Amino acid sequence: MKVSIRNALLQVACLVLALLSTASWAQGAGTVTHLSGTLSVQRLDGSVRILSQKSEVQPGDLLTTERDSYAQVNFTDGSSLTIRPTTQIRVERYYFVQDRPEDDNTLLRLVRGGMRTVTGLVGKRGNPDAYQIGTRSATIGIRGSSGDTIDYASGGCDGVIAGCGTVPAGVYHATYTGSYIMRNEAGEQIINEGQFGFASDPGSAPSLVRGDPSLNLHHQLPFAPGAGGAIKPPVKQQDCVVR
Repeated sequence: MKVSIRNALLQVACLVLALLSTASWAQGAGTVTHLSGTLSVQRLDGSVRILSQKSEVQPGDLLTTERDSYAQVNFTDGSSLTIRPTTQIRVERYYFVQDRPEDDNTLLRLVRGGMRTVTGLVGKRGNPDAYQIGTRSATIGIRGSSGDTIDYASGGCDGVIAGCGTVPAGVYHATYTGSYIMRNEAGEQIINEGQFGFASDPGSAPSLVRGDPSLNLHHQLPFAPGAGGAIKPPVKQQDCVVR
């Protein structure tokens, strides 16, 4: 009898923990704090809706900005991103619970276009690889950073940013503070403050490029997470190489 009661209590306890874990996952990942233009979302259930300021962003959401549209999302761990025009970003993974740093996990999938990011607690208080940006050419990790990422791997970025049509196709990243790590199957490259990284495709190792490749990513956005305006442009590095 005592054994049965103990087993029943254990089952109840496991059920409660599972429900709490599910509830934590189901909570919103972040909130739209600034919006200029049109931002839409496709949820995991396939439904599509137009978002507005103060709208909730959830894990699994596919966010899309239209032409001449910008949006800023602030996440619950203190991180932020500004989404550039004609851009698609999927919040592929987002898990943050204040007292469980070992479970932190963020993956923002840049499907196309560009975004400016400022990282929060995820990636800083536990596993440094818990925060990642996925692109078609490489995966980008952080070490406490802010920067810009542009996915021009398909050779088309009309409306995302002026000048992208004049540079070779690929994924570009500029680091403003801290450092990012660009990785793919061919290798990896650390992109420190004031440097630009580039990966043309998954089979070509990421490399550094000499200064801003005519993208002017540092220019002021309508709103920028943590920046409050224009960001100091990356400096030209004498030791940068183009592979």
